[in-house]
Amino acid sequence: MTLAVGQKAKAPRAPHPLRAESVRGFAPFAGAVVAATLGVLLAGTARRWQGDWGATAAELHDALVIAVPLAAAAGCWQGGRERRRRTEELWGTAVRAPLVRFLAAALPLTAWVSAGYLTAGAAALLATAPYATGGGPHPGLLPGDTVALASAALLGHVVGRVLPTRLAAPLLALAGYVGLGVARAARSGSGSPLGPAFPVGDGRLPVWWLIPATAAWTGGLALAAVLAYAARRRATALLPLAAAVAAGALLVHTGDGLWRPDPLAARQVCDTSTTPAICVNARYANLLPQIETALSGITGKLDGVRDLPVRWADRPGVPHRDEVQLPMLTPIGWYVVRGRLTNPRQYAWEAAVALGHGECTNPRVRELDELVEHYLAPSPAESRFDDLAAHGSRADRAALRRQVAARAHLASMGEKERRAWLSVYFATTGGCDVRGVPAL
Repeated sequence: MTLAVGQKAKAPRAPHPLRAESVRGFAPFAGAVVAATLGVLLAGTARRWQGDWGATAAELHDALVIAVPLAAAAGCWQGGRERRRRTEELWGTAVRAPLVRFLAAALPLTAWVSAGYLTAGAAALLATAPYATGGGPHPGLLPGDTVALASAALLGHVVGRVLPTRLAAPLLALAGYVGLGVARAARSGSGSPLGPAFPVGDGRLPVWWLIPATAAWTGGLALAAVLAYAARRRATALLPLAAAVAAGALLVHTGDGLWRPDPLAARQVCDTSTTPAICVNARYANLLPQIETALSGITGKLDGVRDLPVRWADRPGVPHRDEVQLPMLTPIGWYVVRGRLTNPRQYAWEAAVALGHGECTNPRVRELDELVEHYLAPSPAESRFDDLAAHGSRADRAALRRQVAARAHLASMGEKERRAWLSVYFATTGGCDVRGVPAL
């Protein structure tokens, strides 16, 4: 490039310190480690959350037990960088204020760690979407959790500046993991609201102000520590500290009032074309077609039978009168994995059991219940128990012969006769008196 006479060449502009820290060094690596660690953790437990928006949100929140100590250790290691390089005295002669130098080193790592957590959260939500059982995403806790993670990184940076040892980072991670575990176990297992990884109950949503309050609690403590360490006027740390104390007091005082019931959990989606009708919790509305298919063998055999319950219900609490409980779909990972019923035969048998006499212990009642269960939806384990009885005592073999004969008799009845017998049977399921049911 040719310069005119007297023209001075411009010196190349130095990159901004934040940009240099953001694109090189330890900060991007720390963010990648957080994302990869959470990815492996979530992938290993995918059976119990993938397909359920609420379970996905809870699993992401529970991952803070690992992510927060990891972020704190990363911040601590970054904070001790100048001591390891023996450049503390050199940085002390810099023109920039101590707080500016602190933030130039701490903010990039904080941003990368937060981005790693958000990346893992976005990946989990995308993994749930194709298998969603109903409702919609629950990202409400994600902002507060991200602030808690960023606060841990900032606090770790302060610790790294203060403690002159390479063991500070692993020891801080260990202390954080133990502390979060203790906080989760506090208050008889319901967890302390002051711990970032407090337990999230099934079918509950946070109140609207929980996220700002938890952000003020964790963020206020981190900001107070940063100002107390690096600000020229350290008294300014009192302001975020006061905000953190006020938010913490509000969280502790409110207790269980931090949560509200999920409106979907109280609603049901029903198929009334069968008898009994099949109602599933609205949180799992997309599973209704699979449940209808699984129970179609039962509802087909009950066509025309009288005195049946009105519906299989799936709502919190005890079923209403003329209802029976639909077999449980939760916790995710047992009967439902990635939006699919894993064992329709077992599910159908449990639905048939719910139609019986419940807790009655009368041997005659139990015999009739097992007979009707065999006709409607045999237990997947029935053949194994029959085999055990066939090789058991004389009494066991005699009981098995009576059962097999009764099963054959019920199956050989005409449709009208069998409907009449089943109607008499179901008329007695409200109690334990089966004297009016004809013997087979």
